[in-house]
Amino acid sequence: MKPSVLIIEDDAVARAFAGRILSQRYEVAFAADAHEARGKLIGGPIDLVLCDIHLPGENGMDLVESMLSRRDEIAVVMVTSDEDPGLVDKAFGLGAYGYLVKPYREGDLLITVSNAMRRKQLEAEARAHERELEQHVIAKSLEAERIRQLLRHSQESLERSRLETVHKLSLAVEMRDQVTGHHVSRMGAYCEEIARRIKLSGEICESIALAGQMHDIGKVAVPDHILLKAGPLTREEREQMQAHAEIGRKILQGSESPLLQLAETIAWTHHERIDGSGYPRGLSGDEIPIAGRIAAVADVFDALTRDRPYRRAMPVHAAAELMSEGRGKHFDPLVLDTLMSGIPAAEAHEHA
Repeated sequence: MKPSVLIIEDDAVARAFAGRILSQRYEVAFAADAHEARGKLIGGPIDLVLCDIHLPGENGMDLVESMLSRRDEIAVVMVTSDEDPGLVDKAFGLGAYGYLVKPYREGDLLITVSNAMRRKQLEAEARAHERELEQHVIAKSLEAERIRQLLRHSQESLERSRLETVHKLSLAVEMRDQVTGHHVSRMGAYCEEIARRIKLSGEICESIALAGQMHDIGKVAVPDHILLKAGPLTREEREQMQAHAEIGRKILQGSESPLLQLAETIAWTHHERIDGSGYPRGLSGDEIPIAGRIAAVADVFDALTRDRPYRRAMPVHAAAELMSEGRGKHFDPLVLDTLMSGIPAAEAHEHA
């Protein structure tokens, strides 16, 4: 039996668009407002709700908050046409598994819903394992080890689902911005190479290769007309673009995983500058974590050496020369010098 999706959307065109895409993989039901949605939720099992924030009468946020307070086994993906980053924070704070800005692409919808369904499944398995553990707390000592293994397995599965979700969100951002294809994988490679050259621990080097790939995850909330704009951004557009650092932190925060904690640090600090002129907090010097300082150098280097809508890619040595002007201002001198000393390796990545 196919998983079931309830599309709560008052716009008939948007409702039909989402239904056409999702009906290929899921059993789809529709509701035009909160009252109709409540009836559908009572009428049968629903695995995932795709809910527009702005509905006639009771809004989508209030509906989802009420629904999740009673049925936390339902996965929720919020949808809006607004460009307010604060709505992203509130949606994830309520327990949403995903967030889409209209008009969204078919691929964005399928990826977001698929990720949410997968995470819901793994969390249900984790809850089932925990219930099984509760039933066996008085088991014999020989059973104790098996129970511990079940708990460890459930926790590992849930953690894998979280990592998979945020990594696929990062890939979804990259799919939207086609001009920087493979940027996330190159970011990971550059960050790992710099970390090894400045002799961070082997564990940190391995982690930063994955965590660095999640640096721009907050751009999932940046509308296409800003993310893909060929010309200069207006002041308001720049503020919305810069909000991705704070949004990325909020998407990643709260995990017990050291890898996701490192990814949160990078997402939050990779646009800070050594002289304090960066964002979002204006940190300076050693106030910026080393992972953020590494990601700042790697991100700018990759941006300069790739084609963009408004300019052609620079040769590696020209990019390095330009970046040297920001030594001690934009970039940490040690990290930048480390990149400069590894130009041959960087040239290899350039053609990857």
